[in-house]
Amino acid sequence: MPRTALRVCPLCEATCGLTLTVDGTRVTGARGDKDDVFSRGFICPKGASFGAADGDPDRLTRPLVRKNGTLEEASWEEAFDAVAAGIRPVVEQYGPHAVGVVLGNPNVHTMAGALYPPLLLAGLGTRSLFTAGTVDQMPKHVSSGLLFGDAFAIPVPDLDRTDHLLMLGANPLDSNGSLCTAPDFPGRLKALRARGGTLTVVDPRRTRTAKLADRHVPIRPGTDALLLAAMVQVLFADGLVTLGALDEQVTGVEQVADAVRNFTPEAVAAACDVPAATIRELAHELAAAPTAAVYGRVGASTVAFGTLTCWLVDVLNVLTGNLDRPGGAMFPLAATDKEPRPAGPGKGFALGRWRSRASGHPEAKGELPIAALAEEIDTLPRADDGGLGTSPVRALVCVAANPVLSTPDGDRLDKALSSLDFMVSVDPYLNETSRHAHVVLPPPPPSQSAHHDFAFNGFAVRNQVRYNRPAVPLEDGRMPETEILARLVLAAIGMHGAEPDAVDALAIDRTLGKAVADPCTRVHGRDPKELAAALTGDNGPERRLDMMLRLGPYGDGFGADPDGLSLQRLLDHPHGIDLGPLAPRIPQLLKTRSGRVELLPEPIVEDLPRLAAALDADPTAGLVLVGRRHLRSNNSWMHNVPALMGGSNRCTLHVHPDDAARLGLDDGQHARVSAAGGEIAVPVEITDAVRPGVVSLPHGWGHDRPGTRLSVAAADPGANVNQLLDGTLLDPLSGTAVLNGFEVSLAPLPAAP
Repeated sequence: MPRTALRVCPLCEATCGLTLTVDGTRVTGARGDKDDVFSRGFICPKGASFGAADGDPDRLTRPLVRKNGTLEEASWEEAFDAVAAGIRPVVEQYGPHAVGVVLGNPNVHTMAGALYPPLLLAGLGTRSLFTAGTVDQMPKHVSSGLLFGDAFAIPVPDLDRTDHLLMLGANPLDSNGSLCTAPDFPGRLKALRARGGTLTVVDPRRTRTAKLADRHVPIRPGTDALLLAAMVQVLFADGLVTLGALDEQVTGVEQVADAVRNFTPEAVAAACDVPAATIRELAHELAAAPTAAVYGRVGASTVAFGTLTCWLVDVLNVLTGNLDRPGGAMFPLAATDKEPRPAGPGKGFALGRWRSRASGHPEAKGELPIAALAEEIDTLPRADDGGLGTSPVRALVCVAANPVLSTPDGDRLDKALSSLDFMVSVDPYLNETSRHAHVVLPPPPPSQSAHHDFAFNGFAVRNQVRYNRPAVPLEDGRMPETEILARLVLAAIGMHGAEPDAVDALAIDRTLGKAVADPCTRVHGRDPKELAAALTGDNGPERRLDMMLRLGPYGDGFGADPDGLSLQRLLDHPHGIDLGPLAPRIPQLLKTRSGRVELLPEPIVEDLPRLAAALDADPTAGLVLVGRRHLRSNNSWMHNVPALMGGSNRCTLHVHPDDAARLGLDDGQHARVSAAGGEIAVPVEITDAVRPGVVSLPHGWGHDRPGTRLSVAAADPGANVNQLLDGTLLDPLSGTAVLNGFEVSLAPLPAAP
């Protein structure tokens, strides 16, 4: 008999509530949950395809272990025996930094991905960490760390109350939002305009979002930082700076004025291909709006000046008095965050505490550039090892990641992975990366997993909290993802064979021990064993969630506030609990050494001359390439679902008609695209949605490598845009790969005979 079950969608950052139709153990349908406190019934094509993604027959159902060069199905016991036997000898012979850890985008869409990788890294003691952040959002983490002292203090536009939204390099009508969790982003933008607000989109493409805007500024790719710097210069030159409530909370304002003095609209206009008058209008409109927010995303991060762009976004928010106020750019407060602390100086944020072995790239937020992963495996270290020991990476733990497709120079990484002493992948698929593993540990489908959004609630445009237990019972022979990662932790740190509950118990003991010792918490001085005994939940992950909720800013404080949050209260509200609109949080959230917003940090000062040099670049030289998003896609991990592969979701090269005519290209014809890292062949789609001089190709394709089990994706593999890059072009402050705004050459290919 069919039944229904609730589930927050894990397929993108919007986190929409779903009502699933379940027949036995199979999800047969999905619709929006109209009673969900956050999404109110909104659903997109990805959410509607939840059942197809969940029931994909290509999903692995049993662990794979490499035997005589071939991956074969094995028992869970055999698989974890192999993990322990593969990782521990590398640690013991070469040291912990010889074990690399790669964390992919889907980690932040699962409970397991939030709870266990930090324990794995701490247990291993490795500094060889690589994540999807350095092909996506690391510039925003770095700029926030420098400005606010906390890399996770990322302001989001207060979409539901703002009067003016300036958006750069973002296309939320296709992406559903990024570092801004907002179900029905399109509806929220339409509501902004309906209430008399203004939407301005800066993008080299006329995206679906740009079509909705009041003003579309088709900027030359990669020059957003110049545009923003000129807008800051106008604010100072025209006497439009006002800090509002932050007047006593910001340092470095006058220094910023000096730093941008030469970035006048006239000076940057040619490089940006935006008229000086337009730049002045943008600055004046921003300053004049009753409330306003500046928001930049992937197109503003994955460029040569990614960190400077992200920094300038919030400099504009500060200088117009729109940071940390309703209708401006605000800081969410998630239910599992720590309790707010008294305002005062903190430890600050440091860059470059260690460096990569091969090229000496500085770490950022504890991570090394994932574009450097291949050379960290296949290159001997420099004489100065940067603090990582003398051995290259010899073993790799890869959790929910496919860097062969999603990072520069996949061919080199492909070869490097095959040379590892040992590799373990936690992945539901045998994909372009996991095919190199010695052990593959497949998590169950999302319907069989519990769900709470630890990461995305920290970027949500409204404070709320939701939790779902599994919608479908765990199938025989499968293992919960939380247990897979707990056992992986034990195997990696030399405790193979211990009960996985020991990992959760250790995490609980450590957290409660710190909480009771901290005079700023409501449980200060209490017995941690008593608190641990009071935790509820059916398993270790649920007890950890209960602990985090009760210690959090809305929690019951283990009895201090009887009306506060706990796991049980959340279970009593299956559609979630609304915690209210975003509220001002400065100065309490600041962790800078000064205890104030530090508007011009030293690393920014040191990088500004590089931006100034860009004023002299030839703006007419060559074609440049940018990526693009599609509503039915999310990087490389949804290309095996037939329902998401149809229609216009195609890996084609968008070329402006003028460029196509000049180069002799016809619509549908294949072209050779070449850049520093190599070349690819891709079909051409002629469209005026891109500006002249710009071509566009989506990210995450190239499913044509042998040895995978992705039947749908392999049937229409597309071309891997990242193969055009050799991994050397990075934003220096964040180590983020430059995936947008790099130069390419284009030539027609003859039709196949």
